[in-house]
Amino acid sequence: MPDTALLVSDHVAGSVSVLAVPDGTVTARLTGRHLSEHAGFLALPGGRVACVDDRRGELLVLDPFGDEPVERALPVAVPAEHLACDPAGRHLAVTTGLGKNTVPWSDLVTVVDLATGESSRVRTRADEPGVTVLGGGDPLVVLRHRTPGALAAHRFADLLAAPPGCPPAPPHALLPLPDDGHGDAHEPCTGRVFAATAAGVHTARWDGDTLRAGPVIPWESPARGWYLRLDTRRPALWTTLRGGSPDPLRWQEWTNQAWRHDLTTGRTSLIDLGPGLVFRLALARGHTAFTRIHPDGDELVLLDADHAVRRVPLPAMDGAPKAGGTPWEGVARRAVAASPGSDLVAVTRGGHGEVHLVDARTGQETTRIRLSTPLHHGGHLMLIGRTDGADGDPVGR
Repeated sequence: MPDTALLVSDHVAGSVSVLAVPDGTVTARLTGRHLSEHAGFLALPGGRVACVDDRRGELLVLDPFGDEPVERALPVAVPAEHLACDPAGRHLAVTTGLGKNTVPWSDLVTVVDLATGESSRVRTRADEPGVTVLGGGDPLVVLRHRTPGALAAHRFADLLAAPPGCPPAPPHALLPLPDDGHGDAHEPCTGRVFAATAAGVHTARWDGDTLRAGPVIPWESPARGWYLRLDTRRPALWTTLRGGSPDPLRWQEWTNQAWRHDLTTGRTSLIDLGPGLVFRLALARGHTAFTRIHPDGDELVLLDADHAVRRVPLPAMDGAPKAGGTPWEGVARRAVAASPGSDLVAVTRGGHGEVHLVDARTGQETTRIRLSTPLHHGGHLMLIGRTDGADGDPVGR
C-alpha cells in the first residue's frame, strides 16, 4: 500500500473513492455514502480518518491504508455541521446544523468514545455550533454558539453518561462572544481555543474549572475570516479574509487575502490572493494552497514559506458560478487538499469528475484523475499520509 492516499467524496452522488498517490489508482470505493461536506474529514492518529454519513446518520472511521476502508460505523445525529476530536483521537463530538433547511432547527450534539464504542446524544441549543474537544484526564467539549454568541464548555464524561431520550445538557462554563462567530481552531500543545468573529480571532483556555478569555487577535484588515485552520507544520493560524460587498450576486468582486498569524511570535501576515471566490485552504509540506474562482479564469494559488506567490491556471468548469448569480446555489466549485508530509496538492474540477494533482514546488500537474461521478458542487477531498502529522489539527476540515 502507498504511504499517501487521496479520499474523494461526491456527497451528492453518494460515492467515496480511495486512491493511491501519486498514480491515482483506485484502491477502494464506497457507494451509498453521502458524506457531510460541511463537517468534512477529520485526521485521526495512525492515518485513519473520521467523517459523517449524512444520510445514514453514522460516524465513519476510515482506514485508507487497510484492506477494508470502513473500520467502524457508529450512530450520530445529523445533519452534521462540525466534527472534532481530542488530541488523542479518542473522544469525538458531532454538532448538527441547517442541512437542507433555511433556519437552524436541530439542537442535538453527539459524543463518541472510540475506545469503548459508547455514544450519547444530548440537546444544547438550535444553532449552527462549531466544536472543539480539549484533551487531558477530563476531556471537554467546547461549543461555539451564535446569537447570542458564546463558548460553552461541557464535560465529555457528563455528556457521555446522559440518559436516553436526548436530554438537555446545560454547559459547565460559559464565555460570551460576539454574535457573528464562524470558524474554530484548537491548539493541542497549549489547549487554546480560537473562534473567528468580525472583531478578530477570540482566544480562550480552560483554567481550573472555567473558560478564561485571552486577547483578541485582530485581522489587521477591514475584511474578516470565516474559517480557521491550525498549521501543524509550524504553530500558526490560517484563513482567507473576504472583503467587499456582502451581496452574493457580486461575488466576482469580493477581495481575498491570505491571513497567517504566527502563534509563537504574534506576527500577522497578509497576502493578496485576487478577486472572486476563495474558500477553504490546504497545507502541503512547504506550501499553502488556495483555489480562486473568477469569471476571467480560475487558478490554484500557492504560497511558499516566504509567502512568495505562484499562480497555476486551472481548466474552466462548465457549471462554474456566473457573474450576476450566487456562487453557492446549483453551481460547480472546487475542493482543495494537501498533506503536510507531501508536496502534492489535489484540486477538483467540479461537474467534470476530475482531480488535478499538482507539484507545489514546480506548479506542474503530475496526474489528472478521472472518476466515475461528476463531483457535484466540487466534491470534497482529503490527502493524508500514514504518519504525516495531519492529526495534529483535531478539527474536521
